Amino acid sequence: MRKRRILSYLLVIWMTFLLAFPLTSAFASNKVYHVPIHNEVERGLHAFLERAFKEAEENNAEAIILEIHTPGGFVNAASDIAMLMDATQIKTIAYINKDAHSAGAFLALHADEIYMVPNGTIGAAAVIDSAGNAADLKANSAWLAQMKAAAETSGRDPKYALAMADTNYELPEYRAGGKNLLTLSASEAAKVKYSEGTVKDFQELLEVTNLNGSDVVPIEPTFSEKLARFITNPIIVPILLSIASLGLVMELYSPGFGVPGIMGLSALGLFFFGHMVAGFAGYETLLLFIVGLALLIAEFFVPGGIVGILGGVLIVLSLILAGANMMQMIVAILIALVIAMIGMVILMKFFGKKLHVLNRLVLMDATTTEEGYVSNVNRTELLGKIGKTLTPLRPSGTMVLGSERIDIVSEGGYIDANQHVEIIKVEGSRIVVRQTDKEMEE
Repeated sequence: MRKRRILSYLLVIWMTFLLAFPLTSAFASNKVYHVPIHNEVERGLHAFLERAFKEAEENNAEAIILEIHTPGGFVNAASDIAMLMDATQIKTIAYINKDAHSAGAFLALHADEIYMVPNGTIGAAAVIDSAGNAADLKANSAWLAQMKAAAETSGRDPKYALAMADTNYELPEYRAGGKNLLTLSASEAAKVKYSEGTVKDFQELLEVTNLNGSDVVPIEPTFSEKLARFITNPIIVPILLSIASLGLVMELYSPGFGVPGIMGLSALGLFFFGHMVAGFAGYETLLLFIVGLALLIAEFFVPGGIVGILGGVLIVLSLILAGANMMQMIVAILIALVIAMIGMVILMKFFGKKLHVLNRLVLMDATTTEEGYVSNVNRTELLGKIGKTLTPLRPSGTMVLGSERIDIVSEGGYIDANQHVEIIKVEGSRIVVRQTDKEMEE
């Protein structure tokens, strides 16, 4: 019995060892995280990379390979991503799989190593404003300093980084200077030590970096992150807010709750969803918006206007706080308000009689003559009558017609007092006269 118990213990220990061995091997194996940086560099990309870097750090990754193929993007987003790269203790490798232009070149310079495919390029990193023009001196100076610091930190000659960002830096042997920014091919980048080498594909990159024995963990953005990247794009935000404002304005003109209201609320829902996934907005901004919307609705039932104004302020504040950039959000909100006002004017002009909710806010009735309303007596019986001016007409004055004094206006210029005049036009209270040689009727 005792022997059987000992054998049972040994069997359990042996089975535990067998089960534990593959798990230990799995945890001991090195991991390389393969992370794409494609399309435009914007704030939504930062949220995705933050997740990827965090996961790599939690799993003690050996290296993070950033596969770069981008035409550039926004300076503030690139700066935040660069800080993320600088902060990690994991080795970062920039794998330029075609193009690393503008912000893409800046990010590549923050990697520990750079490798390029044979037809890859790096450079063309001038900073431009939202209209596509060269940025002002202040912004350009700051960007040049960042490009220089990125090159120096990675041990590269900063003159090439500066030539990528400013045409004033002459490098004629590489087509840079005058009107051209520096853009290096793969062979040129290797020659000036702006890359550690040229590789034909990702597998060769693993071989030359001695990572071919590691487990490659591909990190792809989730559907939510892709949607967030699209929604948080500075170009999409004003479009989304304009759709929301126009939809809600149209809903005010519609009976019940229909397509315009759903369209407006859906646009706002997408806005907050994208900014919350990207990490720019929290539940407090959403709560602020809901409170503001509730106050705005309450304005229809509570007289005074203060409740509605407070609700509008809270809604605008929630949108600004949810945005990635305060100034960009203010501009986007202004664009949306202008579009909403234009939409309201058009709807009131063409569909004024079909108003629903706004019928309670806007007086649509008119007091017309056809309905029996008369603002003043139209004295058409005076037409053709002749009287004498009591005062000079300059061009208005007074005339005497029989025993009645009448305020008149001359047809042309000055008419002296005590002159005969004929009434030629009656337009409500406006009576127009002309000097005449005819005698006044007795």
